[in-house]
Amino acid sequence: MVAVADSSSLIALSICNHLNLLDMFFDKIIVPEAVYNELTFNNKPESERLKNYLLNKVSKKDINKYLINDTRLGKGELEAIALCKAVNADFLIIDDRLARKTAVINNIKITGSLGILLFAKKKGYIKTLSPCIENLKRSNIRISENLIQRVLQEANEN
Repeated sequence: MVAVADSSSLIALSICNHLNLLDMFFDKIIVPEAVYNELTFNNKPESERLKNYLLNKVSKKDINKYLINDTRLGKGELEAIALCKAVNADFLIIDDRLARKTAVINNIKITGSLGILLFAKKKGYIKTLSPCIENLKRSNIRISENLIQRVLQEANEN
């Protein structure tokens, strides 16, 4: 399976020290250039770790004909959606709520960082989600408390 990843999901998984899960669950992870550029700016959270992880994962595919015009989304999100369409990816790994809705409207299967972590918990790759969620809460990552509670409940950790 091929997955395209967006910035926020990659940052969240990096904060949790679980980028490796992506390689366990997918045959190939790719990102568009805009996502890579967003993630690898100097002094950006997790930039050095993500730069190393994304080595050889940046797509050079021409995505221009797949770009949609939505001024509410950032360049990385728009390119990630376009790359999914261009390579016919199995999943888009994305956390932003509006970008997720846009992807679904465009018939793209989605998951997010919490979905990856929950799947890993169910498969026994990680023992508990609570430490990851606490790390995310202490970071700049914004996740609704309602979503956190739903995920913890599904993981039998509430």
